Order: sequence, then C-alpha cells, then structure tokens
Amino acid sequence: DGTPCKKCREVEESMLKNGHLDYISNILIADLQDPDSPGMVLAAQYSVDYAPFFVVEEPGKTALVYTSYLKLVKEVINRLSQSS
Repeated sequence: DGTPCKKCREVEESMLKNGHLDYISNILIADLQDPDSPGMVLAAQYSVDYAPFFVVEEPGKTALVYTSYLKLVKEVINRLSQSS
C-alpha cells in the first residue's frame, strides 16, 4: 500500500532521533509490486533481499552494502561524525 515496512520505519525514526539522516544522500523506495522501482533495482544490483539496506560509496573505493543499521553507524557514521 506504499507505506514503509515496520523495520524501515523503526530505522528511520532512530536515524532522525540520532541525527544520522544528515549522512544519507539518497533514500530510494523499493516497491515490491514494481521490480523497476529504484530501490528494487538497487537491491537486485547488490543482491539484497530485504530492507532497509545502505550502500556506502566513497571515491576510489568499492561500494559497501550494509544490511544492519547498527553496523552502518559503528563502521561509517561514527567515523564520519568524528572527522567533521
């Protein structure tokens, strides 16, 4: 029906609460009814079967895919927040 899944809502709420959305450049919707939706295309590209997931791209490095918000925070967001 177009509403985010429970886990996506929980992660989004946590990101808002903790100021982590500032580190996200794009949010794509994976519409299960539309395999051509941007989120579904990205999920297929990275062989991800569930949401939410995060793709981290840094110049000169291979893109990393995180399926765990807590791991993303620990390995990426904390590092970025310390360097700002």
